Amino acid sequence: MVDELKQDLRQRMEKNLIGNTLPFWMKYTTDRKRGGFYGLVTNDLRVYKDAPRAAVICGRILWTFSAAYRTLGKPEYLDMAQHAFAYLTQRFWDAEYGGVYWMLDCEGQALNSRKQMYAQAFALYGLSEYYRAVQEPAALALAQRLFHLIEEQSYDPRYGGYYEAYNRDWSALSDWRLSDKELNSPKSMNTLLHILEAYSNLLRAWPDEQFKQKQKDLIEVFLQHVIDPERHHFKLFFSEDWKSLSDHISFGHDIEGTWLLTEAAGLLGDPLLSTQVETAAIQIAEAVYEEGLDPDGSLLYEADLQRITISDKHWWAQAEAVVGFYNAYQLSGDERYFQAARRAWDFIEARVIDHHYGEWYAHLRRDGTPYSEQENPDQHKVGPWKCPYHNSRACLEMMERLGQNGT
Repeated sequence: MVDELKQDLRQRMEKNLIGNTLPFWMKYTTDRKRGGFYGLVTNDLRVYKDAPRAAVICGRILWTFSAAYRTLGKPEYLDMAQHAFAYLTQRFWDAEYGGVYWMLDCEGQALNSRKQMYAQAFALYGLSEYYRAVQEPAALALAQRLFHLIEEQSYDPRYGGYYEAYNRDWSALSDWRLSDKELNSPKSMNTLLHILEAYSNLLRAWPDEQFKQKQKDLIEVFLQHVIDPERHHFKLFFSEDWKSLSDHISFGHDIEGTWLLTEAAGLLGDPLLSTQVETAAIQIAEAVYEEGLDPDGSLLYEADLQRITISDKHWWAQAEAVVGFYNAYQLSGDERYFQAARRAWDFIEARVIDHHYGEWYAHLRRDGTPYSEQENPDQHKVGPWKCPYHNSRACLEMMERLGQNGT
């Protein structure tokens, strides 16, 4: 019975990937005239061709279609990956100082030239996946250069970890934040997590021993500083010397981090480290299972030490719940986690996927109804943070984990 449920889950996720998410991005977002991708598309498919374009989204699109082509081999996915690679390397890349700009205008000129490590990580993530898909030497060389830039400019040799952001010329900034919703802290879980996933992907293409040590050091930072050993959640914002600056809990990042950390440790061939990470991953998954799941199977968004603070349902967190809980099932054999992964996808299919216009709604109320754009300005299909990465990756990851026969 469980095997049949696994096969059913795989087929449903593959159907969404091939029939909904990827076609949406190919049809509505590609700017063939000026290059790159349109910066804003609304729920009802109004395309704002002159909206700014974010490096994070370009890197994520590059990763998505490179991974889709590597997995499924369809030439239209290769075309999208090549389009993203050209725009990232020709427009977002800073030829003078290295690294990628944070934001471009619609003509491909730098609108915000700051060097946010979060964006460098996603550029590296996309470039390394493009190399894995097509064996393009220039992609690997640029990914390696980004790795060295991150290490040379952002690594903290005293306390470990990585600083958040710099000016275009890599000089110091006083405002480290990704957005005005963030704390102005020198280090954050979010940036560290996405450097970790980018480094994992580069390791698959470039298994350099010194590089492996840097990844091990970053995993140790998570084990020693980011994971709360009592509550089993990620701490979110930090001082230079790892004092926690917030008591907020992000259930989506918690469950995402469980499988990304498991993946990262598994690539290093260190059994002791893998055991430590897997133990922590199960503990975090259990904390999210007990505290972050709504009765309908979806994931609540945010809490503090006393209560749920944001009960909305965010698209990306639902996608990560599927992979994170299935990873916990694979590690522990506890069928509760498999059922949590399956129920998370049930909720996604019923509520998050837009079966009329395509793609997924960005934000839903607790009852599973989507916000209007008047109620929530971030409620659109494409934007500075809305992309095909979390939902496509969840599908691709689960397709691989479940196999052709759902095993």
